[in-house]
Amino acid sequence: MSRSTLILLQLLVAVAAILLWHFLTTIPYSDGKPLVPPFFFSTPLDVVARIHKWFSEGTIWRHLWITLTEAALAFVVGSVAGVLVGFWFARQPRVAAVFDPYVKMANALPRIVLAPIFTLWFGLGILSKVALGVTLVFFIVFFNVYQGVKEVSPTVLANARMLGMNERQLMRHVYWPSALSWMFSSLHTSVGFAVVGAVVGEYLGSAAGLGYLILQAESTFDIAGVFAGMFVLSVFVIVIDLLVTVVEKRLLVWRPVTAETQK
Repeated sequence: MSRSTLILLQLLVAVAAILLWHFLTTIPYSDGKPLVPPFFFSTPLDVVARIHKWFSEGTIWRHLWITLTEAALAFVVGSVAGVLVGFWFARQPRVAAVFDPYVKMANALPRIVLAPIFTLWFGLGILSKVALGVTLVFFIVFFNVYQGVKEVSPTVLANARMLGMNERQLMRHVYWPSALSWMFSSLHTSVGFAVVGAVVGEYLGSAAGLGYLILQAESTFDIAGVFAGMFVLSVFVIVIDLLVTVVEKRLLVWRPVTAETQK
């Protein structure tokens, strides 16, 4: 499937979903009412009007910038920490064995429970949102990098050592390339979780941000505002994910094209 055909099919799915939403919330039936009450689900036209109002008045930019800053910091800090600790654990089996139960315990903690604790520790500012996002991003990247390093082919590793590679060269030419595919696979997922951490933190306590904007709309039963906030948030995540994809293609140019990609 060509790239243009794939994009066209993706757009058709979005258009079909929006048309179905519009049909269910606006077209009256036998009793003169739509099948789905607009009060609970709003309508596409109302949501578009609300988004247009936000951007035309400029009120959305401050909220977008704050959420972007929080999500970007959480993504960078969580990803870097996950990569470093993942490499360390994979290269130090004894350390990994000692800390294994504690890592699993920390990963099992519900992040929503940590949000009020971070608010108490760091206040209602940006640090509490970043801390929550880091806890979501770190473990995703950590487990993928750890597994990627562990999955290095023993044959490739043995051949590299036969060629006289030292540990530094092995890290650069064997372990790092092996972990890159796993790492970027986790980064695509981490983008969404970094934004989730920022928005949930804003939702629980803040004075600005997309989470705050959605919370304000919910408190006044402004369903159009809620859906508009979620739509802006979704587009926001897609744009960041596209940036990660661009970086991935630049760093993984050496990776052979699979048969599935060629179809």
